Amino acid sequence: MKKINRVSLIAIALLLFSCDDILEKNIINDMVELISPINFKETESNVVIFKWNSLTKVNKYRIQIFKVDKIKILDTLITKTNLTYPLPQGEYQWRVRGENFAYQSSYSIQADFSVIESTDLSKQQVILKSPADNYYTKSSTLTCSWTALTLADYYKFELLNMTNGETVVFQDTNIINPTLIINNTNLSAEAKYKWKVKGVNGTSETLFSTSTFSVDRTSPNQPSNTLPAQNASFTINQSINFSWSILADIGAIQSPISYTIEFSNDVNFTTIIQKNIVSTATFEKSFTLIGNYYWRIKATDLAENVSIYSTPFKFIIK
Repeated sequence: MKKINRVSLIAIALLLFSCDDILEKNIINDMVELISPINFKETESNVVIFKWNSLTKVNKYRIQIFKVDKIKILDTLITKTNLTYPLPQGEYQWRVRGENFAYQSSYSIQADFSVIESTDLSKQQVILKSPADNYYTKSSTLTCSWTALTLADYYKFELLNMTNGETVVFQDTNIINPTLIINNTNLSAEAKYKWKVKGVNGTSETLFSTSTFSVDRTSPNQPSNTLPAQNASFTINQSINFSWSILADIGAIQSPISYTIEFSNDVNFTTIIQKNIVSTATFEKSFTLIGNYYWRIKATDLAENVSIYSTPFKFIIK
């Protein structure tokens, strides 16, 4: 009897804690150590590179940056132990803590630093704004933009086709404004592209800042329903696993795909009773009303190309 009671107590104790609490390491007493900038370091640039040491059993780090008057200008979670961030001239403070699914470490000791606007462009960077790195599009035109540098007289721009081995497809070496529209002549091919920008004045220039995007104009293939099979029967509230397959398209770029699964009581889907968007080719659902149901799938890639719907399958809830 004592053994049974002991087992029961253990089971109750386990229920008092979430799975994350059981599996995750308690890091409450741990502390991140800042590497740079520290000790009132002066950075002569328009960007600051923040670095700190890693903690074991940490999934993400929360970095906060403040002005000296305690106004918070950044509060974000990242997975890396470094961050490059643009800042105007001024005095700042920063700190970092580690986080996992169940716990948060102590914040690091706060560090002070200052940013000085450099008169030498070689100590500055062009901050690319749009499109975001690894962006996907099917458009025939694209606007590239970046943050203006006060000391730059003009900018140099390059567009390279990375699918063809970084072949230069477009150059402009005298851009005044921090924006450029790339047209269909330069984006005619489906490919992954790299765009590069540097700032230039009469005495110095920045290094190239780079980012990538992909042009994908090929629609995903039609998905094929797999399970449940046509005319399968189930009972009310029974959990049903839906799955489907799709072949990779033949375009030069295969953008990541999401799926839309739709349910209806008629084969023409005149009325859709439920729609869900999922990232994998599976879905689970139960139904509370008896009747005939139909399900179908369409695929949409990150470039917003859309497939045709799969052939609807019927299933029955009894």
